[in-house]
Amino acid sequence: MAKKGHAKNTKNKAKHAKLMARKKNKQKSEQQLREERLKAIIQQANSTQIN
Repeated sequence: MAKKGHAKNTKNKAKHAKLMARKKNKQKSEQQLREERLKAIIQQANSTQIN
């Protein structure tokens, strides 16, 4: 049966989903940046070890 009374508040849901997606994307990009930095550091360390 359909609900009687007030309509659902979908504005806040959409806003929340958008913010959470933004947060998730930010974390993913930061993680990728961290991995790239670590790879560069490891590469530099390995190249100095060989010489």
